[in-house]
Amino acid sequence: MSEYRSIFESVQKNSRKLIHLEDAQIRAILSDLAELAEEKTPFLLSENQKDLDRMDSENPMYDRLLLTDTRIKGIANEIRQVADLESPLGIVLEKKSLENGLELTKISVPLGVIGIIYEARPNVTFDVFSLALKSGNGLVLKGGSDADFSNRAIMSLIHEVMGKHGFPKEAFQLLPPDRKATQALLEAVEMVDVIIPRGSQGLIDFVRQNAKVPVIETGAGIVHTYVDETADLEKAKAILFNAKTRRPSVCNSLDCMIVHQNQLPNLESLILPMLNHGVQVFADFQAMASLPSHPQIQAAEKEHFGTEFLSLKLAIKTVSNLDEALDHIVRYSSKHSEAILSESKENTARFLREVDAAAVYANASTAFTDGNQFGLGAEIGISTQKLHARGPMALRELTSYKWLIQGQGQVRS
Repeated sequence: MSEYRSIFESVQKNSRKLIHLEDAQIRAILSDLAELAEEKTPFLLSENQKDLDRMDSENPMYDRLLLTDTRIKGIANEIRQVADLESPLGIVLEKKSLENGLELTKISVPLGVIGIIYEARPNVTFDVFSLALKSGNGLVLKGGSDADFSNRAIMSLIHEVMGKHGFPKEAFQLLPPDRKATQALLEAVEMVDVIIPRGSQGLIDFVRQNAKVPVIETGAGIVHTYVDETADLEKAKAILFNAKTRRPSVCNSLDCMIVHQNQLPNLESLILPMLNHGVQVFADFQAMASLPSHPQIQAAEKEHFGTEFLSLKLAIKTVSNLDEALDHIVRYSSKHSEAILSESKENTARFLREVDAAAVYANASTAFTDGNQFGLGAEIGISTQKLHARGPMALRELTSYKWLIQGQGQVRS
């Protein structure tokens, strides 16, 4: 801890200065960062390639690590979107007068210093900086060794822009990618206000079990889509394909297709587009019996259910009714995103009401679970817990509140 204490104290000290930034100044900083990211695309891609060269391209994390011209342009546009959002600070959440004359106002304020522990996701460095700055929070980043060249390149651009505008770049720091830095961050009580892990279930579990600082869990998505007996087949085919194949390495991608037994005659046509796209299917006994022999289809084992694949793999579970589908979701869900495909108003209403998840869909792809798609701008993660924030965590979720009490000399008897 001692070798990192000065970093944490510097972030804490300088983050207090952020509250004095005007929103127009924050917009200018973020606008300049977006332009610089696009201008420095060759530099970012070169540093990213150093990371890619150290990773097997078959690794499910490879796609998350990869930066491209298109992705950098997308990141820059998300930074601009955050810049244009209304400030989440100083919002009056509640106001009232007491009988004794005290005037109470509840307003939104920054969380303080946020620690982010993440794996091979260099886009997170851009995303969380823009959100932290806009919400007045200091930031301690702890990226994984897989993305260290990329993260350091991005942080150098962030510091360049902050320095250009004469504001405290020391409020935003990137720790070395080693275990000692992780442990120090987890134990930075009174210097870091909250830690948000972004990555695998293993990373999230490790942070939750070892942190002395409060934790907001984000990430792991074990995602189900239930194909009800009343589902529209053409809608279902398109939704399933999109949810599984759009970006299989992200947390909102489909892991398990739950199918009503009356839909088994249609199962082959439902999964054919995915098979043609290279998806490997693990089907339970009933589903296997209804499918033709195919090199990409094999019998499901117990471990295939409740697994976040992060790749072109899909489990299939057969049920006889909605209750069985709900029971399966209760058993295996990570409470991230769940969906029903149904033309039954009754079944849809039950599913939306009873499923306990941060995002619950009817007749739409779970790929939409994303802060930008929800109109929130870039996100810091998808919270799968219930305290403080749930679902896409954007600007409002990076604030707390305080009470302002104004009196005229009142004392309590």
